[in-house]
Amino acid sequence: MLDPRDLAPTDFEVHARALGANDLAIRRLLSAVVGQGIHDRGIWGARFQVPRRLFEAIRNPLPRLILERAETSPIDGFSKLLFRTVDGLAVETVLIPLHRPGAVSVCLSSQVGCAMGCAFCATARMPRRRNLETWEIVDQLVQARERVRFEGRRVTGAVFMGMGEPFLNYDRVMAAAELLRCSYGAAIGAPAITISTVGLVPEIDRFTRERRPFRLSISLGAATDAKRAELVPIAARTPVAEVMAAARRHALDRRTRVMLAYVCISGRNVGEDDARALGDLIGDTPVRLDLIDVTDPTGRFRPPGDDERKTFRDALSRYVGQPVVRRYSGGKDIQAACGTLAGLA
Repeated sequence: MLDPRDLAPTDFEVHARALGANDLAIRRLLSAVVGQGIHDRGIWGARFQVPRRLFEAIRNPLPRLILERAETSPIDGFSKLLFRTVDGLAVETVLIPLHRPGAVSVCLSSQVGCAMGCAFCATARMPRRRNLETWEIVDQLVQARERVRFEGRRVTGAVFMGMGEPFLNYDRVMAAAELLRCSYGAAIGAPAITISTVGLVPEIDRFTRERRPFRLSISLGAATDAKRAELVPIAARTPVAEVMAAARRHALDRRTRVMLAYVCISGRNVGEDDARALGDLIGDTPVRLDLIDVTDPTGRFRPPGDDERKTFRDALSRYVGQPVVRRYSGGKDIQAACGTLAGLA
């Protein structure tokens, strides 16, 4: 059976054309599955507009993630959706309200659990792990969009910053992102889709070489190998200078800024020496440094206080010659903030 959600638009075209579909039929089918929602009504609505062979190939009911729980923070309006896969694993998705009235960005998971082992991240402590299929990634957005549409809002962006390391599931993540951006898919502009990584250099270079149109975000954790190895164990295999070199190659090739996500932890990576090390590491590479307060339900890691944060920001203004912004990580009260997704009901 042909499942459109496991294919990028170009791959789907090849399969569909082999079954006799023309351009219009391909657009209608993908729109029925992705653009209008994954349900039988969308497929049946296309029945008399596509070749019979193609319709018969996809007429069987398509699988869906099972929505087990939805919760919205009364504090800041962030929402978290807890899904179950067909094999019973937990996947969490976050709905992020944007400044524009009615606009929402969806934080998507690409894996169940995560093998990167970041010390401050609850996802890394999940007992089971696997890659999500393309359809499982896309269905998160489709169900999120169905939910916000009912509330009179609309999805205008997507970030692959939920559970997992997207570049460890590269092909499926890129196929999903392409389905999200194509005009007869979810029709989200490529600049509004962000792919995040802890710094897998071969995949960053592949992303650059393939000229993917999406935004790139790299989670640093720290600016020195010694500190980064404590917080982001993958650093023990990849020197942070190599990560920044890959970021520079991407920024210069694409003529854009790479987003550097920096989780701020009191007493660990927000000192004067850390600001100086960041300045030395970044140099004149076009980046935007996003500061995110750590959220750790275990209490092991704490965010900096106001004075510590101000001192660090002042030091960054002296050493880093690139834009620095503080990024809000919402939904802390419902464990929807960065680093807290762990599939807990």
